[in-house]
Amino acid sequence: MKPATLAVGSMIAVMFMGSTIVTPLYSLYAKQFGFSPVVLTLIYAAYVIGNLVSLFFFGGVSDRAGRRRVVLWAMALAAVSTGIYLFATSTPWLVAARVLSGFSIGLGAGTGTAWIAELDAEDRTRATLVAVVSNFAGLGLGPLISGLLAQYSSRPLHLPFLIYIGVVAITAVFIARSPETVNNHSAPNTARRSVAVPRSIRARFIAPAITAFTVFSLYGFYFSLAPGVLIDSLHLSNRAIGGAVVFELGLVAAATIIVTRRLASGVCMRLALILLVPTLALLIAAQAEGSLPLLLLGTALSGISGALGYRGSLQVVNQIAPADQRAGVSSVYFIVCFIGNSLPVIAVAVLTRTFDSLVADSAFAVTLAVLALGALVLSTRMPAVRIP
Repeated sequence: MKPATLAVGSMIAVMFMGSTIVTPLYSLYAKQFGFSPVVLTLIYAAYVIGNLVSLFFFGGVSDRAGRRRVVLWAMALAAVSTGIYLFATSTPWLVAARVLSGFSIGLGAGTGTAWIAELDAEDRTRATLVAVVSNFAGLGLGPLISGLLAQYSSRPLHLPFLIYIGVVAITAVFIARSPETVNNHSAPNTARRSVAVPRSIRARFIAPAITAFTVFSLYGFYFSLAPGVLIDSLHLSNRAIGGAVVFELGLVAAATIIVTRRLASGVCMRLALILLVPTLALLIAAQAEGSLPLLLLGTALSGISGALGYRGSLQVVNQIAPADQRAGVSSVYFIVCFIGNSLPVIAVAVLTRTFDSLVADSAFAVTLAVLALGALVLSTRMPAVRIP
């Protein structure tokens, strides 16, 4: 692997690590600031505002300004958002940190994905593999580290963020030394929208978009609501265990990407949609029975289905996107991902105000299963969205 590809892959991991490092800490913040589970999910989902602003208005800027410059700005913003956590004294500080974190991740994710595809242009499949494995590695490492520190350190709301800022700074040094792949002297077409899916690929974009929405909705459940399930339904208050469960998700997902790297993108997507149904059933059964083994098994299946769905759908997007609009198309894809990751869990939290958490989570699971099956039927019966 080229050093530059490794550097950009590490950047993607670090950026997504920043999105989940706070996951095991939500219960501490809730106790300190006195907010409800609904407010917790609103804080978690606040970063979608930053995501959408970043991706919609700035998603294609690196096609003109250059990949390296935009990524370095994104990393600087990630460090600033982490600093807000360090000085947080009330709930609005957390909301501000999440919004700015979402902006930085949205800016860095689309740009980094496009950058890797250009650095490894001779093997676009390998480029996608690096991007997706990096994503899952970061998502898993964040909660593992912060969960351990939250449980066993004397500064649980400070030490994880100090360590993260250091990791961002080290990674930025390697990014600054990586080669640029965009010709900054080429005349930009200012009339073209920065973020859009060209008409020529819209039909083929539908299947990866639906797949991404479903698997990211499942992951949103883990990153916001799973710690509460462990405490309320399984009676496990150890934050290190909560972080380890999410780490299992990322670890299994990364391993799945590597093991199944030769599977065609369409096969990956369909397998993901098929596996999503038993995955959701196991998670609800684990909650109903208060069973950690069932939760761990469901988490493993979540890792497999999520990895297959994300890898397959992202690979399709990389393959079908025109070279001069790659970052813009990738940004549309990530908009779908972030909406799926954030908004459904808000609906679940709202439902818990009327029903208990098992009923709310079951409604979420059924809805997601129906959506997955519908996407599966669509992908197999509509020639316009068949993926090779």
